[in-house]
Amino acid sequence: MFGLTPFNRNVIRRTDEKNPMSDWIDDFFSDDFFPMRSLRHDTFKVDVREEDKSYLIEADMPGVKKDEVSLEYHDGYLSISINKDESKEEDNKQYIHRERRICSMHRTLNMGDIDSDKIEASLKDGILSIRAPKMESVDTKKHIQIK
Repeated sequence: MFGLTPFNRNVIRRTDEKNPMSDWIDDFFSDDFFPMRSLRHDTFKVDVREEDKSYLIEADMPGVKKDEVSLEYHDGYLSISINKDESKEEDNKQYIHRERRICSMHRTLNMGDIDSDKIEASLKDGILSIRAPKMESVDTKKHIQIK
């Protein structure tokens, strides 16, 4: 039967160790030389920009559809979640190897001074844009007279 073995020089050692080209190829594809981003240990990137009357939050979400994103605001925290299932059904069931990926990512931002009733969000071209208006600040400072 078929078996897939990942190529890794730590698992497979060559008898010809004097070939510098083979070491260079191994080093190039290792995580030490060329760190590849893995969604298993990574999440989507978020930028937060403060403007005069609001915050603009932009999150990179390439390939994510609107129905795969959840946005919630609770007790001063804005939570952005993605649940993505990349399995594909095929009519031809004679495959030898098949891979699926289910991805779940979550980010929470402390945004305590925003007006939750006026938060707006849109997803376009792989960028989730969230406009969160600031709460109107009330001056709670009070001068107390000493007697």
